[in-house]
Amino acid sequence: MLYFSLKMSELLVIAGVVIGVLMIFRIYVNGARCKSKAKLHGKTVIVTGSNTGIGRVTAVDLARRGARVILACRNQTRGQAAVDVVQRESGSKNVVYMQLDLASLKSVRSFTETFLKTERRLDILINNAGVYMQGTTEDGFGLMFGVNHLGHFLLTNLLLDRLKECAPSRIVTVSSYLHNHGNIDFDTLRTHKEFGVGESFWNVFRIYSHSKLCNVLFTHELAKRLQGTHVTCYSLHPGAINSDLARNLNKMSRRLLKGIAALFFKDVEAGAQTTLHCAVQEGIEALSGRYFSNCAVQKVKAKAQDDAVAKKLWEVSETLSGLS
Repeated sequence: MLYFSLKMSELLVIAGVVIGVLMIFRIYVNGARCKSKAKLHGKTVIVTGSNTGIGRVTAVDLARRGARVILACRNQTRGQAAVDVVQRESGSKNVVYMQLDLASLKSVRSFTETFLKTERRLDILINNAGVYMQGTTEDGFGLMFGVNHLGHFLLTNLLLDRLKECAPSRIVTVSSYLHNHGNIDFDTLRTHKEFGVGESFWNVFRIYSHSKLCNVLFTHELAKRLQGTHVTCYSLHPGAINSDLARNLNKMSRRLLKGIAALFFKDVEAGAQTTLHCAVQEGIEALSGRYFSNCAVQKVKAKAQDDAVAKKLWEVSETLSGLS
């Protein structure tokens, strides 16, 4: 659970600032849509966290294009229900559920083992799932570091050979504009198995931002390691989305966010557009490793393209995930 440790007057000031920023932000990012008409018949796609939100909308679009879509989700009941929704809305029956709990490295390995045994192709991997809450993974890592970064890091690496076999192929990782507020402190990670501690509003905000910076740095380093393979990768900001990412916040937090979201956030269909752009848009191969927002490549700060930090994050992640 998350708890505010702020006075009501402070909350009102924060809300006012957030609303002002979001009004400007929405004007900037609300309109772009994926323009590609690419068809994906004979292709296979994995979308993590696709039982709800932008992940499910992404799955619907890709299924409409003819892809075989794997809904990789933690909860079997919700995952199976999502299969019905995606099949109905896309008009495609080539949609299946496979169990994947990114908070468990054992589950990630089990998923990839099953997938590689039962599926012949993998053309697009979409690392979409994410959490915004404190907690601990099965392996003792902070929940946001474990799910948002480490689980996807292991998943991607275990599937790389299949992606290379099916090249040209793509890896798309959903990050956030909040990566700009993140920092990578390896001493804190070594001590706490997370990039921060605490359950206050600001602590959770910062830790989430750190995990989103991991997504951008992971993609930056991955692109270097994939040179010459015809596998390309992209990270992205989907926009401020009116989804259920904040479903684990306390009641006061949810009420505050719900009012703001209704006025200023994108709906999930609009929020899926940059993911789709990175997954299917023709002609962006030369932009592998770059960060996208509003269906266009964006500049990032120096810390989001720091070669040394990205390389160290990769090496530390290899050790923590058991790859080395």
